[in-house]
Amino acid sequence: IAFLISTTVFSSTSIIARGFSDHQLPSNMMICQQIGKVEEPQIFKDGDVMLGGILSFHSRWINKQDNYTQKPKPLQCTSLNLMDFQFAQAMLFAIAEINNSSDILPGLSLGYKMYDACGSIARAVSGALALANGNEATFVGRKISGGDIIYKSCNVCFQISHFATCACLSDKAKYPSFFRTIPSDLYQSRALAQLVRHFGWTWVGAIRTNDDYGNNGMVTFTETANQLGICLEYSVSFFRTDPEEKILNIVNVIKHSSAKVIVAFMSYMDIDVIIHKLSYHNVSGYQWVGSEGWILNAPTAALDENHILDGAIGVSIPEAHVRGIEEFMMDVKPLNSSGNQLFTKFWEALFSCEFNSKNNHKRCTGTEDLSDVKNSFTDMSLMPIFNNVYKGVYAVAHALHKILKCNKTCDTNVTLDPSMHLRNIRFQTKEGEEVYFNENGDPAAKYEIINWQPTAQGTVEFVTVGLYDASLPVDRQGVIHRGYNMKQYSTSICSKPCLPGTRKVLQKGKPVCCYDCTPCAEGEISNTTDFWSNAQRVACVKKETEFLSYEEIMGALLTAASLFGTCMTCVVAWIFLKYRKTPIVRANNSELSFLLLFSLSLCFLCSLTFIGRPTEWSCMLRHIAFGITFVLCISCVLGKTIVVLMAFRAKRPGSNIMKWFGPLQQRLSVIAFTLIQVLICVLWLTISPPFPFKNMKLFTYKIIMECAMGSAIGFWAVLGYIGLLAVLCFVLAFLARKLPDNFNEAKFITFSMLIFCAVWITFIPAYVSSPGKFSVAVEIFAILASSFGLLLCIFVPKCYVILFKPEKNTKKNVMVKSRATLKTNK
Repeated sequence: IAFLISTTVFSSTSIIARGFSDHQLPSNMMICQQIGKVEEPQIFKDGDVMLGGILSFHSRWINKQDNYTQKPKPLQCTSLNLMDFQFAQAMLFAIAEINNSSDILPGLSLGYKMYDACGSIARAVSGALALANGNEATFVGRKISGGDIIYKSCNVCFQISHFATCACLSDKAKYPSFFRTIPSDLYQSRALAQLVRHFGWTWVGAIRTNDDYGNNGMVTFTETANQLGICLEYSVSFFRTDPEEKILNIVNVIKHSSAKVIVAFMSYMDIDVIIHKLSYHNVSGYQWVGSEGWILNAPTAALDENHILDGAIGVSIPEAHVRGIEEFMMDVKPLNSSGNQLFTKFWEALFSCEFNSKNNHKRCTGTEDLSDVKNSFTDMSLMPIFNNVYKGVYAVAHALHKILKCNKTCDTNVTLDPSMHLRNIRFQTKEGEEVYFNENGDPAAKYEIINWQPTAQGTVEFVTVGLYDASLPVDRQGVIHRGYNMKQYSTSICSKPCLPGTRKVLQKGKPVCCYDCTPCAEGEISNTTDFWSNAQRVACVKKETEFLSYEEIMGALLTAASLFGTCMTCVVAWIFLKYRKTPIVRANNSELSFLLLFSLSLCFLCSLTFIGRPTEWSCMLRHIAFGITFVLCISCVLGKTIVVLMAFRAKRPGSNIMKWFGPLQQRLSVIAFTLIQVLICVLWLTISPPFPFKNMKLFTYKIIMECAMGSAIGFWAVLGYIGLLAVLCFVLAFLARKLPDNFNEAKFITFSMLIFCAVWITFIPAYVSSPGKFSVAVEIFAILASSFGLLLCIFVPKCYVILFKPEKNTKKNVMVKSRATLKTNK
């Protein structure tokens, strides 16, 4: 676990041998000399209380074969890792804030020692022991009675990690002093399985890092996946230092598999290796599902030049913000506290230069400015992890503050045992985030669902498309928003569902998701696929059904929006009725206004027919009501637009055009336009009406209850006719927008039709690409959005004048601009 980055605290008051001689020591004590080289920290600063950090300033090392005939040489680290320098800066930022604060640990200073693990478990363990034991060249040992064993007094220590997610670390019997500010993989693995299930992928491949992180995480994922009816075609593991033959074997497994979805439970260092090999062998076209170890790693995205990971989706720590940390990170001078070669290498990697330049390479001056640099160190996409480091340091400080009974000063004559107090601390960061640990030393498990979306510039943008909260009930833990961009493998299954009259026969040696469909035996029938196997695969259970209901949050919100729109329309109608004799109401064709308000209220209410379990009548009613009410609404708007045009022409001397479009003609036009839609709907219902349908192809483990269109031509004819009237209305309103009139409706109608057309143009691709109940939600949203657009653009400005600017609601004010314009025309 140590290489996954730990933070250790220890007291600087531990007993050391400095200043003692043998004859000055008690009889049961003696001076001891450490065998081997003393492990030196790469970054350090003295303080009253020392914090230790184990970070991978290098991500790899050179393999060497020891012959065991001489002392092994120290590990040679390679590949400087700028990301862990960011973690170091986050730790230094928190320490600096605490040292400069009088509210926490007053009078005490925090120091630090940071060791480079190089991504190696052995190096990490060595660093952890150096932190725990003090790592002095000489020290005082205690003789154990009855033998020659010597015991060294250890410093007070525990571990608090910002990046170690293995579920095994929650076992307090094995790891009693381990805490972390990042959730356990137990929840992440479950979240990934539910994410895969959400998209209906029942046949997937899996790759994992061959360590505790990958192996334990994949065990939990596999268990959860089996319960959800997801099968794994293969599950392979590797480590970044494995021989090339093993990595090539994994590439071949992927190439020859039929699963098009790959779940990768890996660290960013391992995914980089596998992506490099896949790119080299031109293996692409897979949908990747990633763990938090790499899904938000900008260098991995930059390395993926062939866009193999485009469209990847996975879970990550929620977005965070820490005031002042970004500015602090850009000042890298504190990292130079040790004065060793590490900072020189870091500077050269940061600015792509060399102090001892060779081969005409860019020479470093030491005065380079980070404002001109854009690389993985200046990238702040890992701010959630920086926040974890920040919270970890503050958790230690709060525990020490409590132990040392700090008020204006701290009592340093007490026994330190921070791990006991960490279990009980609860504090808020300066950003208002609450920090605490449960009985297992874990924080609350919350994740963001991240999607890799390609940009026009050829880069990748990390977009949050959903949330996962393990503290909520199972059916409400994951919330996926629309707007994700993935490779379309909605049918990543091993075998297609069997048709009625056939039965499943499992394929030998393959998971239960793989089967053949054979005709039923004589005397047996199969006329339904409403059942699915239970978790133990020993009995059939009824498949769950899914439809947009009033009880769920999305259905309740859409219902509330519909009723709010209806009430708002009624309020506007009441205002127009009360002030119906005022000039602004009369000037804007009050009869068509009231008919438009009536049709708008029907538009809002018709959206309610889309919610609830589909039935034969509700399927027919929802589409017919929607089609007719919207045409009635647009017909009224079109009539008002034509009235504006005709009214202006009628003001010209000698014009009698209004007699051709008076109140009678306006009513007849609305009726005529609406009757055409009624005729289309009647033909649709007669030829092939909508009907309730059980969609069992989209997902194998549940049934989607939806309304089939019946005749697709009928559905698109209804939509097309509405679109035709809307475009015609928009064109006429646009032409009349500058006609002289203080209350010229054409301006407002132009805006309302612009919103209307924009909503329904975007509706088509969203409706086609949305699965299950989400397509229904998209249609309801389009209905409500366009209805609100008409109501707000056409009527709210008039209501504002009527209620708050009555001085403008006069005939003189309405006509003054028209008269001025006509006089100019003469």
